[in-house]
Parts: sequence; structure tokens; C-alpha cells
Amino acid sequence: MTATLLTPIFAPGLRLLPGLALCAVLAACAMVLGDLPSFQAHGLGVLTLAIVLGMLVGNTVYPRWAGASGPGVHVAKQRLLRLGVVLYGLRLTTQDMASVGLAGVLVDALVLGSTFALACWVGTRWLGLDRNTAMLVGMGSAVCGAAAVMATGPVLRARAEQVTVAVATVVVFGTLATFVYPLLYAWNLQAQWVPGGAHGFGIYTGSTIHEVAQVVAAARAIGPEAADAAVIAKMVRVMMLAPVLLALSAWLAREGAHTPAQAAPQPLAIPWFAVGFVGMVLFHSLQWLPVSVVAVGNQVDTVLLAMAMAALGLSTQLGAIRRAGVRPLLLAGLLFAWLVVGGAGIQHGVAEIISAPAGINR
Repeated sequence: MTATLLTPIFAPGLRLLPGLALCAVLAACAMVLGDLPSFQAHGLGVLTLAIVLGMLVGNTVYPRWAGASGPGVHVAKQRLLRLGVVLYGLRLTTQDMASVGLAGVLVDALVLGSTFALACWVGTRWLGLDRNTAMLVGMGSAVCGAAAVMATGPVLRARAEQVTVAVATVVVFGTLATFVYPLLYAWNLQAQWVPGGAHGFGIYTGSTIHEVAQVVAAARAIGPEAADAAVIAKMVRVMMLAPVLLALSAWLAREGAHTPAQAAPQPLAIPWFAVGFVGMVLFHSLQWLPVSVVAVGNQVDTVLLAMAMAALGLSTQLGAIRRAGVRPLLLAGLLFAWLVVGGAGIQHGVAEIISAPAGINR
């Protein structure tokens, strides 16, 4: 009798369990694989592996389970993603930004802005991509790879296949970067195009490679000094995700207000998870939380984001990706070339402006 009375109360939650459990299993598998040296050496992190596993299952056996698992998968793709973005702020502090100095912050900002602008212009004007795909590829290249693509998806109201295509480009060219950048460092020892030695090249690596895991893989192959600078520069770049999302949301609202088909201006759709991300960074900067609590929070965050990526993979059909064609990959390739060449030029120019060689080493 009691169970019968309680069933209506817990029924909504019970409907989510199959899908959430499936995403959790895929996330756990991705985390195990992500700890393997062979994957780490190529910069294949947990998030990338989670979406790959999700796509493998989603395009094979998942259609049989979609009816029962769909509600939970949808929640993982939406709500768990937003919560994961907020908790991502536990990885950053304002002190991180200060540690790379004005030069490092300026390099990150210029690389981010120029890459995203280039993606929007080339993607829509030259390659004829839809705006959402161009922006998602641009965000993945400009900010922090898969996490940036996932965070931007809700702001653009992008389709699952658009998000997955953008993530795929991050995987391809970010992995390529892990092999290319150590070779570039050896060349730079003679050319001195990127100033500042190993530390300066570390900032260049962190400000131009897509994923955090890919940055770590490439920078560790160069040396510990480069690795330390690269990770900090990358974290500062990640910190810029929230203001970029807020600016993008404001721009989309303003554009909607000037569209003739709109009878009234559209309200500003503030991505509150981006605001939560900034708040978490500021709170973490106070250093009130014990190191053990922060470590647990980071682990929980990894699980949430991995579950969201697995859910995205489950929701994506390979046919939709094939229909997207080679143009997103071509755009990502052009952006990769810009990050390598233009990123070096930006860092060289910033060093000159701030009186190199001391500027980059601050």
C-alpha cells in the first residue's frame, strides 16, 4: 500500500534512472581509458573518449533502449552539462590569471577573439556553413575544445549533430597539435619566433592548443617549465569562456530584436551557468575550501561532464555527421593553421609591445 502511494512521487525520478545509469557507465569507462598512458600521450582526454563511446553505443545497440533511456539521457545532456560547467570553476583562480602576467592574458584574449571572429567570417562567408556550426567550431578552437563547444550549444540552441561535428574537429586537430608543437619548439630554438624560451613557448602552447589534455600532452613533451606555463595559460583561456558566452548571448538577443520577422525585441537569454562558473572561480580564489574538497569537486565535475558528453554521443547519428560534409573539418583546419601561425605572431607582437624579452617572462 505504501509503495503504491509513493510511486507517483518517485515516478519522475525513476524514469530518469535508466538513461542516467547508461551515461554513468559510459563516463566511468571513459575515465578508466583516460588514465591509460597510451591515450594520455596523444592528448585524448576523458571528455573526448566519453563522446566516442557514446557514439559507438548510440549507433549500435542504443536505439533498442532509447524509449526507456531517453529521459535520463536528455537530462544528462542538458542539466548535468550546466552543473558541470559551473563546477569547472573549481579548477581556476584569479591568481592563475595573475601568474601569467599582462602579456599572457593579452595573448590569450587576442588569440581567442581573432580565432572566433575568423571562424564566423570564413565559416559562413567562404565555406557556406550554417552559423551555429561555424560558431561551435570556432568556440572549440578558440577557447577550450569540447567543453567550450558543449557550453556554447545551449546558448545557440544547436542540434546534437552540430555539437558533435564541432567536437570531432577539436579531436582531430587538437590531437595533431600534440605531435606538431614539440617539433615547432625544436625549430623555435633556432628561429626564436616565439620569445621567452621554454616558458614563452609554454604560454604559446596553452593559448593555441584546443583541449586541456592536449595542452598537457604537447607541453610535457617539451619540458616541465613549458608544461607549467602552458597549463596556466590554458586555464586563463578557459576562464574567458564565461564572458564570451555572455557576450554571445547578448549579441544573439540584439540580432533577434533587429530581425524583421520579430514582432518584439527578444529578451537577453543570460546563460546562468556561465554566471555560476564565474562565481565559482571567484569563490575558489578565496581559498576557503580544503584541498581535499576541491579535489573531490573536480572529480565530480569530470563525471558530470563525461556523462553529458556520453549523452551527446548517444543522441548523435553518424548519418547526420556525414551529411555535414568536409566543410566543418576544412574550417577547423584553417583555424588550426591560424592558431599555429597567427598565435605565434600575436605572441611575438605582444612581446614587442611590452618590451620583450622581459614581457613574456613576467
